[in-house]
Amino acid sequence: MNNFQYKNPTKILFGKGQIENLSTEIPKNSKVLLLYGGGSIKKNGVYEQVTSALSNFEVIEFGGIPANPEYAVLMEALKVIKEKNITFLLAVGGGSVIDGTKFLSAAALFEGDTPWDILTKNIRSLNGMPFGAVLTLPATGSEMNSGAVITRAETQEKLAMGGPGLFPVFSVLDPEVVKSIPQRQIANGLADAFTHVLEQYMTYPVDAKIQDRFAESILQTLVEVAPTILNDTSDYEAASNFMWSCTMALNGLIQQGVPSDWAIHMMGHELTALFGIDHARTLAIIAESHYTYNLEDKKDKLAQYAERVWNVTEGTPEEKAVAGIKKTTEFFQSLGIKTKLSEYTEDYQGTAQQISKRFEERGWKGLGEHGKVSPSDVEKIVEMSY
Repeated sequence: MNNFQYKNPTKILFGKGQIENLSTEIPKNSKVLLLYGGGSIKKNGVYEQVTSALSNFEVIEFGGIPANPEYAVLMEALKVIKEKNITFLLAVGGGSVIDGTKFLSAAALFEGDTPWDILTKNIRSLNGMPFGAVLTLPATGSEMNSGAVITRAETQEKLAMGGPGLFPVFSVLDPEVVKSIPQRQIANGLADAFTHVLEQYMTYPVDAKIQDRFAESILQTLVEVAPTILNDTSDYEAASNFMWSCTMALNGLIQQGVPSDWAIHMMGHELTALFGIDHARTLAIIAESHYTYNLEDKKDKLAQYAERVWNVTEGTPEEKAVAGIKKTTEFFQSLGIKTKLSEYTEDYQGTAQQISKRFEERGWKGLGEHGKVSPSDVEKIVEMSY
């Protein structure tokens, strides 16, 4: 196991009726900016619960944060923060709203030329305006980590940011919200969380037994609850396990002491930026090709995964590894998610070369746990995903 330091300061309020506790979690006399997305919270009762809990605070609202948090929209919110002297941010939504709020948390205190530099220059945010979250869509784990991904339509870019100053002060996780989520978004959440675990697990062995088994237990839980929650979103126990699995998949715990990959995400982000494909679905598009292309480096963990998660007991380590890749693709497909780029767009020719060129221009010349997945490798992997 590798050395590590781990600290996660986010307080979690989990379960039914927890939204009403917002009033005790936000500092008194705070001037709150309430951020949300397209307005679904006004249809499922969450908005009413939140505003009721905030009745003793001065609250200004900012809605309309899109599914991939758009830089131009967030800059409008930043104006509100500065003009209205906001002191606390509250994200009510899924990963996109929470990610957008993290950007605003950093941008509100940023002293550089333009907040976009935070992303293009990989500036780690050591301090940010305090914020909390009310999770309405389990998927990204953003409610308990310090990372975010922001999109800029103007340049067709989707870039990551983060830093220790961007943990939510608290996050409210009420599984009751799951019953109003459309099936497509449930499927996306399952696939997103599943791939988050794989990115931190599917590397090479370092004898981190606890982390491996934590990771495998999250994967097993997602596989187990997927049919139930897709069939009946009002099943509270399934919703609870689904929601907590998504949070645990990316709160930093399972990546301590182990190598991590994240190349699938970096390639997937480009597909979202270029074609507008749902984030989780881009991961499903890339995963099989990435693991197949890098089979030799990942063979031991792939075989372990096949054995422990999918009960593949026969064959050589390589045969088990290949079976594990196939089982992963079948799982995504069982969620109703297509796994080839050509199933989403007819305009895919040249995409691999375009993404490879972008990575070259950004200096991303060594992705993956070994730092050796080059832009030319990326081109081949994306081509395999057509």
